[in-house]
Amino acid sequence: MSPNSVFLRQAEPDDISALKQLLDRCYRQSEGWTNEADLVDGIRITDSELASVIADFKHYLFIYPKTDMGNRDGQETGELLGCIGVDMKDNADKSYAYIGMFAVHPERQGQGVGHQILQAAETFAGRHLQSRNQPSRFIMSILSHRPELLAYYERRGYQLTGVSMPFPEDGNNGEPKRQDLQLLELEKLISN
Repeated sequence: MSPNSVFLRQAEPDDISALKQLLDRCYRQSEGWTNEADLVDGIRITDSELASVIADFKHYLFIYPKTDMGNRDGQETGELLGCIGVDMKDNADKSYAYIGMFAVHPERQGQGVGHQILQAAETFAGRHLQSRNQPSRFIMSILSHRPELLAYYERRGYQLTGVSMPFPEDGNNGEPKRQDLQLLELEKLISN
């Protein structure tokens, strides 16, 4: 896959249906290696949550749209091949970017697409955080019981922080199939 073959743009309200379809397929169906179908049942995210993320000026949700010609110049088809969220957090003593909603269409997994999308999100976030004079970092959460996913992020410089919390049982992100399901926090320091 060519390094220039993945291009991202910011999500818009018209993308909500395609985003929901991509996220549900990647996380809740038994396709691809990133799915959570054996750990969580139901939806991955609601339409209203997606609309809220897209409207938030500190939260950037990037999508990789499928085109009829497979490149930047092609007409978008409405289907999405990937997405990633970058939520910029500014506190008095530290700044960080929360990386989430990272998904790659199951048919594109294992081809380097995810690596390129994650790298682009990290570059974007790093540039925004560089201007501050305090340590900056990337933060994300993954489900416990996913050693292969943890290994993927560790190869990309992320480390467990020791912070964990129970999987939310609000019904907005699916229903856990295990009582011991946790969200584990990972971080990657950004050198300024």
